[in-house]
Amino acid sequence: MIIEEKYMLRCLELARHGNGYTAPNPMVGAVIVHNGKIIGEGFHRCCGEGHAEVNAIASVRDESLLRESTLYVSLEPCSHYGKTPPCAELIIRKGIPRVVVGCLDPFPEVSGRGIRMLREAGIEVVTGVREEEARALNAVFMTFQQQKRPYIYLKWAQSADGFIDRIRTDASTPPVVFSSAETRRRVHRLRSEVAAIMVGTRTALLDDPSLTVRHWAGLSPVRILLDRSLRVPETARLLKKTGRAIIFNDCRADCDAHVTYVPIDFKQAVLPQILHYLHEQKLNSLLVEGGACLLNSFLEAGLWDEARVETAPVTLHEGVKAPRISGILSASETIDGHLLETWRKSEKEDIRQDNHTKIL
Repeated sequence: MIIEEKYMLRCLELARHGNGYTAPNPMVGAVIVHNGKIIGEGFHRCCGEGHAEVNAIASVRDESLLRESTLYVSLEPCSHYGKTPPCAELIIRKGIPRVVVGCLDPFPEVSGRGIRMLREAGIEVVTGVREEEARALNAVFMTFQQQKRPYIYLKWAQSADGFIDRIRTDASTPPVVFSSAETRRRVHRLRSEVAAIMVGTRTALLDDPSLTVRHWAGLSPVRILLDRSLRVPETARLLKKTGRAIIFNDCRADCDAHVTYVPIDFKQAVLPQILHYLHEQKLNSLLVEGGACLLNSFLEAGLWDEARVETAPVTLHEGVKAPRISGILSASETIDGHLLETWRKSEKEDIRQDNHTKIL
């Protein structure tokens, strides 16, 4: 492994410490090396706080060494004034002569400008080191910037014979529980890492989910409900007076401290309207947890990026059929007899945004 890759891998490792706290900003790690020795490290800890480069530079005890050092950073240094000053300006001011970058920042106010600013100041800049891993680390950020929509996770649990629940007509019949204690913790960990979580009317009525983080440490996501006719009562747990909830419907437009009612046109494609609104709200990732109709609508439209599917070692023989997924199986493991699979959408899959109103 070449030296550049070695230190870039360390940047990526550091960057992951910000997972769940940096949104809508990306996760970024930085390392400063002097004569083959790391003299400073940092990562972006939280949105609004210092960037990785700032924290790495601040950790160096002897600033005079910066003028003989190389700064490694997983994402292109910013060049604009946001909540913090431009990192590119700080690098120039500190006299760091060489910078190695994992991948470019797709954000329009940054993309390429940070690199150009450094080179115009006489700094040697190397790009594209472990680029694929650097982009994958911030797949959520990349999708949000480039496709102007949240990164979409689909999640469901199913029986070994392909059902996600028994047939139920009211909330008096409890849902089938597929998850084990460990797989439930993993679901709540994912919840802690996303900006928003979504269900449809039927799931909200039958299951009365809270959609919060309880079996993992972290923040609960914004709760999203698709409820055309506002059939879900205001006493529902997902509308409780903690956190924030957004209800997409066709008859009400108002808000209070906790719940925002957003009207959309159900004569038009529904999902693009929802994703556009979430993008405007800077909610960069969305976890869709059900039910089957809603999940299938995202799959049929090609509006998904990653699917987490849990298959439990039980059979139902009949019930609500689980969604059928076509994509690339990127990870698979078995825990407590439960098969956990991660699927990613194939780049060849068409994104179809035609008639989604039938699901409602």
